[in-house]
Amino acid sequence: MDGLDSFIYSLVLVPALIELLPKSGIPASPANVGYYGGIFFALFMIGYGIALIWGPIADRFGRVRTMMLSILCFSLFTMLTGFSTGILTLAIFRFMAGVGIGGEWSVGAALVSEDWPEERRAMGAALMHTGYYFGFFLAAIANYFIGAHLGWRYMFFLGGTPALLIGLIRKNVHEPVRWKKKMNEPGGNWTMFRSFAELFAPVYRRRTILNSLYLIVSLCGLWAGSVYVPSAITYIAQREGRSAAEAAQLASYSSGLLGIATILGALVVPALADRLGRRLTLGVFYTVMMASLWVAFGQVFYMQAHALEWFLVCTFVLGLGGSNFIVYSFWLPEQYGTNCRASAFAFITNFGRFAAAGFTFLVGAGVRHYGSVGTPVGLTALAFVVGLALLPMGMETKGKPLPA
Repeated sequence: MDGLDSFIYSLVLVPALIELLPKSGIPASPANVGYYGGIFFALFMIGYGIALIWGPIADRFGRVRTMMLSILCFSLFTMLTGFSTGILTLAIFRFMAGVGIGGEWSVGAALVSEDWPEERRAMGAALMHTGYYFGFFLAAIANYFIGAHLGWRYMFFLGGTPALLIGLIRKNVHEPVRWKKKMNEPGGNWTMFRSFAELFAPVYRRRTILNSLYLIVSLCGLWAGSVYVPSAITYIAQREGRSAAEAAQLASYSSGLLGIATILGALVVPALADRLGRRLTLGVFYTVMMASLWVAFGQVFYMQAHALEWFLVCTFVLGLGGSNFIVYSFWLPEQYGTNCRASAFAFITNFGRFAAAGFTFLVGAGVRHYGSVGTPVGLTALAFVVGLALLPMGMETKGKPLPA
């Protein structure tokens, strides 16, 4: 659900800004589309960062109710984006959609980690997170049949459909026994402030800081890298003489390929993590992301012949590397107790959005300077060099039970 709504903007970035920029008095040049596209990605991630508030709410009032509220938020504002009349309304609606989308992963990870049996917890978290990438795939299919024929606004209207699932969740999904038991213990019903403040207590402070840095690395690769894949495919297709409709369909193919590759990688992650450990597994996927970003955007994007074919190959490898996010879905809950687990996950996964937003803004400025998405996005591979250097300092939780 959140993957569908997150990726719609990436698919329709070019046609949406080509229409809305002139309505705001700004020429719709390729440089301006890249620049303002980066700004709106940044605003979306700032909203995503503010979504850290969902964690303390989930720790205090329950995982299921909080998840339903977050779904309602991002569905409503994604749908409203389809009514944008200029770049100001587009910015506001995307910001608010980010606030809602940022809550589902953190609350869902806490819910699954507490509800699934110990021996299947890593796989449960992986299966949960693959839903995000199925959303990529569904968005790609929808863009092929809807966006390419009816226009970008109908894609955002489609983004309002996840709200229809709220009733189903309310009826069939229940609060984890572990969470209810903790809330009923003497002194176990913590305030929202105490759940959040616990993340910086001596026992958790170091791991909270390191985990936040790891997420910043991954987010820079996702939002400054894979999210630009549809735009890159669109530019390459147009450069090779394809029509606008063909370019939109090829962008859909690339997004679908990205989603399929990530789902395949996600199914391998739990087995690797149980065999190699959490840190080494994350390092493997960091390396794949680093190499594929540089080769795809730094080299293949500028090829004069067969660039489209080779870029699609790189997109598949980039999708495999994107599976690094699966590791966080079970690694982070393994490092924190029940009273602050959702707060920890929400803070770590969403605080990094602020840094990633700034990073993405720099990429957008680079796109405007170079006049293309190639080199600026390719340079985001450097973030993974930093991540690989920090990984040995992280906490290894392989073989350890979920903390009470």
